[in-house]
Amino acid sequence: MEARVKVLGHPVHQMLIVFPLGLLTTAVIFDLIRLATGGSTWSLVSYWMIAAGIIGGLCAALFGIIDWFNIPSGTRAYRLGLWHGLGNVVMVALFAVSWFLRRPDPGNPTALAIVLLLIGGGLSLVTGWLGGELVDRLGVGVDDGANLNAPSSLSGPAAERHAHGD
Repeated sequence: MEARVKVLGHPVHQMLIVFPLGLLTTAVIFDLIRLATGGSTWSLVSYWMIAAGIIGGLCAALFGIIDWFNIPSGTRAYRLGLWHGLGNVVMVALFAVSWFLRRPDPGNPTALAIVLLLIGGGLSLVTGWLGGELVDRLGVGVDDGANLNAPSSLSGPAAERHAHGD
């Protein structure tokens, strides 16, 4: 099944997710540099990256929801899409709470703000893998002949393509 919303033939959701993933990952890296060096500028930049990443995540989510409603229920793709979406809601919420906790002094985040950021960063690895599984293994958003019930890429067997995803 192809994506519902495209620009110049390419799925909008897949184009947009690179921004929040890149921004939020960079925020994690910058906070880790701050912890290693003590330089508050790193966390100040991280604060603004988190804000931009949250906005980007919300924009990407809108198009992801539109695409998810197009996936037939009862398929592996539908279940993966649900977990991918819910996981990303939790992930963005963790970053949002981290951002909110930083507001009094963005250059010096609390330990809780850092912990939430790290958990959100870890969760983004899981939800990113789920998104990759949807696109790369099942062909969701890419191919009308997608195999919406292909086995997990971790299972080993090849994902054979069928005309209608049977």
